Amino acid sequence: MAEQIYTIPINESFDASLESEKPKCPLCALYSMLEKNALEAVMGAAMMEPDVRIETNRKGFCKRHFAKMYSMGNRLGLGLILESHVAEVEKNIFSQGTLFDPKSEKEQKKLTSLDQSCYVCDKANDNFGRLMSNAIYMWENEDDFRRKYSKQTMFCLPHYKTLLEYGNSFLGKKDFAEFFKDTRNIMQNYIKSLGEDVSWFCKKFDYRYDKEPWYNAKDAVPRSIAFLSGNDEINE
Repeated sequence: MAEQIYTIPINESFDASLESEKPKCPLCALYSMLEKNALEAVMGAAMMEPDVRIETNRKGFCKRHFAKMYSMGNRLGLGLILESHVAEVEKNIFSQGTLFDPKSEKEQKKLTSLDQSCYVCDKANDNFGRLMSNAIYMWENEDDFRRKYSKQTMFCLPHYKTLLEYGNSFLGKKDFAEFFKDTRNIMQNYIKSLGEDVSWFCKKFDYRYDKEPWYNAKDAVPRSIAFLSGNDEINE
């Protein structure tokens, strides 16, 4: 099947993970791309679009994405976003004369939304969901992609769960059984080798193993964190 615009980033990410010297989750790379795109858009021309500003004022940003936006160096752009967002928070939370009314479900929801809503997270998650459904479609219909999928070294644990959820939703019973088998084999092979590397890493702190080689264990800790949490940034 000829490559389409919706398949290109998926193929590129799965190819890159196979070419990488370190084990990489291709879905983490896809999500990072979407996250970067959303950050660059909101800190760029999109910040001046009225519909985007209304949404960022309402949703705000999580602390992780606030930190990423701050690190991008566009202080004026971030200041303009904050100017209207702070005004929105003041109007919604503090203009009623109370910060917290235990009897008001509406007021409680307002406070809860302050740390459970993020414009960048929502944008990245929405687009990631579309890419995930496309990836399952490609696995079902493209032999080349299915072979590429089966050669993957690993998926992080959170994205393993995501793969199974989407596979179960979009594949028939027979195809899902095969998809599950392939995915589980990848995971079982990787976690076995990862466990051995972590154990060897710990042994290397015992003087009896001081002169033994490290093999693949030197980066076992960041690789384990990346695998378990999906935080591939620690594995860079």
